[in-house]
Amino acid sequence: MATTDFPAEIRELRSTLGSIQAVSDPGELGRRIADLSAQASVPNLWDDPEAAQRITSALSAAQAELERVDRLTARIDDLEALVELAAEENDADSLAEAESELIAVRKTLGELEVRTLLSGEYDQRDAVVSIRSGAGGVDAADFAEMLLRMYLRWAERHHYPTKVLDTSYAEEAGLKSATFEVKVPYAYGNLSVEAGTHRLVRISPFDNQGRRQTSFAAVEVIPLIEQTDHVEVPDSDIRIDVFRSSGPGGQSVNTTDSAVRITHLPTGIVVSMQDEKSQIQNRAAAMRVLQSRLLVQRQQEQDAKKKELAGDVKASWGDQMRSYVLHPYQMVKDLRTEYEVGNPAAVFDGDIDGFLEAGIRWRRAQEAAAARG
Repeated sequence: MATTDFPAEIRELRSTLGSIQAVSDPGELGRRIADLSAQASVPNLWDDPEAAQRITSALSAAQAELERVDRLTARIDDLEALVELAAEENDADSLAEAESELIAVRKTLGELEVRTLLSGEYDQRDAVVSIRSGAGGVDAADFAEMLLRMYLRWAERHHYPTKVLDTSYAEEAGLKSATFEVKVPYAYGNLSVEAGTHRLVRISPFDNQGRRQTSFAAVEVIPLIEQTDHVEVPDSDIRIDVFRSSGPGGQSVNTTDSAVRITHLPTGIVVSMQDEKSQIQNRAAAMRVLQSRLLVQRQQEQDAKKKELAGDVKASWGDQMRSYVLHPYQMVKDLRTEYEVGNPAAVFDGDIDGFLEAGIRWRRAQEAAAARG
């Protein structure tokens, strides 16, 4: 069995880390942390809970990013020292330990390197994710609920705060639609590659003849707007309807008309919100999501115009971007990146980091190819 060329591997690790540091700029990160720390120490910080949460979340994310870079520098130094000591003493156990640490550091560097690829205008934002059941009847509604759980479990694994904003339950099982926030920096950059049509193939648990069923669900990911975005929505452009919130099977969860549905008349965009206790809170949350969708629409129109001017009218994303196959074999495969795993149960339990990383790298490669013409 070939032995590991540790000096070459460590040089490669340092080179990759250097590229990451050039993008993440630890000096700038330090200055940003100092500025956010000053803002977080203001006595009346929590007079505005939303602003306070935004500041403290940004501070926590910046501190974590700087710590990851510093910790990796120390780990590579320690790895090099361990290899030298093992070589001097011809210690097989220490060499085996160094091999394991090399693999672990390489994996962590790869994850951090992906973060440097998130340089889009809105990549640093929180994300608003909407899931809608598509073709496939009750199986599609059940699939939509499976996807909702998958994303919430992914966020839970990473200790990312989430908030379910709206759920519309299907009559027999599952969800017609659901919308939730992931409230952490770079949530949009990471999850934006999940947008598109997802397909499930399985033996339907709702078919008494045990036939195979194909069903679909659509995932939409938009960045959460900030006050500086200035998306104006005139009152004359919207229609607001109020209704009572309801749970599965129509069970009442609110005895007042607190749920809100806002229709943007020029575009036909509809946003429903029922998570908050009061109509005022639901209206504010619905307006925030509507503005986020209008912001994305504006960006898409600008991007489409740029592509038209450049003569590139090819779609970047196909309608069907991922297949989850439970029968006749077990596999989840992304049709853009070709990334696949043979354990759908783990994927549905939130183990989707591999798909996110592959999607981000694929998207950057597509952007680079388009830039080259």
